[in-house]
Amino acid sequence: MKRVYLIGIGGIGMSALARYYKHAGSLVAGYDRTPGKITAELENEGIDIHFEDNIDLIPSEIRFNTDDTLVIYTPAVPADLKELVYFRDGGFRLVKRSLALGEVAASKKTLAVAGTHGKTSTSTLLAHIVTSSGKGCTAFLGGISKNYHTNLLLSKGEFLVAEADEFDRSFLQLWPDTAIITSTDADHLDIYSNHKNIKEAFSEFASQIKPGGNLIIKNSLELDKSLNEGVKLYTYSFDKGGDFHAEDIKLLSGGYFSFTLVHPEGRITDCRVGIPGWVNVENGIAASAAALLNGIDEESVKIALNSFAGVERRFDIHINTPSIAYIDDYAHHPNEISAAISSIRDIFPGRRLTGIFQPHLYTRTRDFAEEFAKSLDKLDELILMDIYPARELPIEGVNSEMILNMMSLEKRRVVKREDLLDYVSSTEPDILITFGAGDIDRFIDPLTEMLKKRYNV
Repeated sequence: MKRVYLIGIGGIGMSALARYYKHAGSLVAGYDRTPGKITAELENEGIDIHFEDNIDLIPSEIRFNTDDTLVIYTPAVPADLKELVYFRDGGFRLVKRSLALGEVAASKKTLAVAGTHGKTSTSTLLAHIVTSSGKGCTAFLGGISKNYHTNLLLSKGEFLVAEADEFDRSFLQLWPDTAIITSTDADHLDIYSNHKNIKEAFSEFASQIKPGGNLIIKNSLELDKSLNEGVKLYTYSFDKGGDFHAEDIKLLSGGYFSFTLVHPEGRITDCRVGIPGWVNVENGIAASAAALLNGIDEESVKIALNSFAGVERRFDIHINTPSIAYIDDYAHHPNEISAAISSIRDIFPGRRLTGIFQPHLYTRTRDFAEEFAKSLDKLDELILMDIYPARELPIEGVNSEMILNMMSLEKRRVVKREDLLDYVSSTEPDILITFGAGDIDRFIDPLTEMLKKRYNV
């Protein structure tokens, strides 16, 4: 493809596609609503980006050439966006991000990781195992790998690792050779309406695994497993129960775990994942299962687990001292928040946890307010920000106070974003955690700097 234009280029999945096509030699440009870290990096890599919905700002070589021009858009983009309407009405080939990814993956041996939680960490770890084994892989990741400092890995090898996103049923554009499903909890009810429909979508995804392939699912999941001929089903679990599981589990200092990885063909002793938290052991078992089933040797798996550095904004420890610790996490669903809090309490037993949570989407807040309240009650103190709307318009009566009013935690309050830094500086946090998938990440550097100065770190 000579020319590729991406509408919503600053998104994590879109930016990986932009990098892929740029590396392939295409002229790449794009639009996004707001500048950020990712768009700045793309511009430094030679990609033309603008931040105003203005047709005149589209590079003329793209704007006036329908032939050999591919326009990719994210479903989060409003349907009436001027640029989207221009390309739609102008006869350009216009596809969603998921279809573009599916077309790239079609020529590779695809290892796809799906699930309402855990897919970014698991897919990034799987890509790291395959890459460090020497076989190499192309990988489209849903976060920035700390090992490789990017969300795109490139290789001439046969493997492609993809995060398979359930939003907008995007993962149904993939026909993987091996698939991992980490979880099928209720989420994206603005798309699916109910939990039953979500499970059906995951079952449909599983049915698209190529004949002779592999399906690896968490042991507790229930799916309508109508699989293609010869597809082998495996389960995994943190401890005993799954075909792939951990034994001899030991909690080490700092929240790390050592364990023996048990799999159908044997045992790998003295394993350790390079980042803390029991959740990451579970993710590591799933990623290891996919790697082993695709010919990666045991020693390579063991070495890669230990050298895995994690993903930005996934259990990201920015400060860790006896007087203050600060952790940032992308958790934006009640179950993710509960899992993060559980892991943090393992790492910092007896310490006081103060959480800052920015709810993501009005619909998710409305649909899961009670569940959010139960998860956030596990903190010792909560600072609640206003809802980050993303693609949504306000819903009458839906706000952060909905969550607050359902909680029993004594120390809880809503703080406006413009007052957040001043409020935190007026308190004495012990362990500070930021949660959310919106723009709360813009507070990471200011909070880190403020806490380091205050505590002489």
